[in-house]
Amino acid sequence: MTITHLITHSGGFHADELLSSVILTKLYPDAQLLRSRDRGLLTPSAEKIIYDVGGDYNAEAQIFDHHQRPSPLREDEQPYSSFGLIWAHYGRAYLAAMGVPEVDVDPIHATFDTKFVLPIDLLDNGAMEPSVAGPLSILTLPSLLGSLKPVFDDPSPTADDDAFMAALPIARSFVEAMVGNMAAKARAQSIVMAAIEAAGTSPILELPMGMPYRSALDKAEADHILFVVTPRGGDWTIGGIKLSGDTFDQRADLPASWAGLTDAALEEASGVKGAKFCHNARFIAVADSRDAILAMADLAVKALA
Repeated sequence: MTITHLITHSGGFHADELLSSVILTKLYPDAQLLRSRDRGLLTPSAEKIIYDVGGDYNAEAQIFDHHQRPSPLREDEQPYSSFGLIWAHYGRAYLAAMGVPEVDVDPIHATFDTKFVLPIDLLDNGAMEPSVAGPLSILTLPSLLGSLKPVFDDPSPTADDDAFMAALPIARSFVEAMVGNMAAKARAQSIVMAAIEAAGTSPILELPMGMPYRSALDKAEADHILFVVTPRGGDWTIGGIKLSGDTFDQRADLPASWAGLTDAALEEASGVKGAKFCHNARFIAVADSRDAILAMADLAVKALA
């Protein structure tokens, strides 16, 4: 049976049904997206997917609400929002529709669920306080999407629906970017693993281009690698490796004597012809050739001894 209608509730919107709509409209681009609480429209049928409304969770009937009691829970007892339910049932098909290779669908589905979907579920259900983000709480995705709601005194009778439809492509861009980045990391992993093997015991990892490398370093347990060298346009760069995604601290910094210097001053401080720039925070430096950047990399390692 062809899906002809995607139905969620009318009125004010939240991140969970907005993000659910991103998934479903990708899979069923010809279906009509409706926002309603009309009981007739909310009667399940084979051509409808109903979510975040309807008072039931029944995948066979294609209804995915989470407001009823008992509410649907994950295996670990954490609550679902409509987004989590839609992702659980339609996320793999969405990834395939996004062009993710079949071999990567399951791991990306699981990672996206953990990193992106679950926080939305927890916030929507009040199982996580927005305050955990501290002063950045107003910049979380649910808050930013919520800021797209109409103001209280907007007189238009279609204000909520208009705002929802305007917010939908914005929400879509975040989902697609996150999935795209995860797929890119999966593509990069084999390249980085080969480069790690080629590096052997060297603390310098040379990659053929800028690419995500951290997950491969962790997988290979390559703790000995301190700097990454890559081409960038006509130049070459050397960069430090963060201890984790939650800090700016690195395994090793570039030499303090290079900090903030450019061109001739950096050439003089480093002794390397072609040295062009070193960031004041010592996490990246640039040279005009591979030979120059490898010379700087060698000096950076020796400075740590």
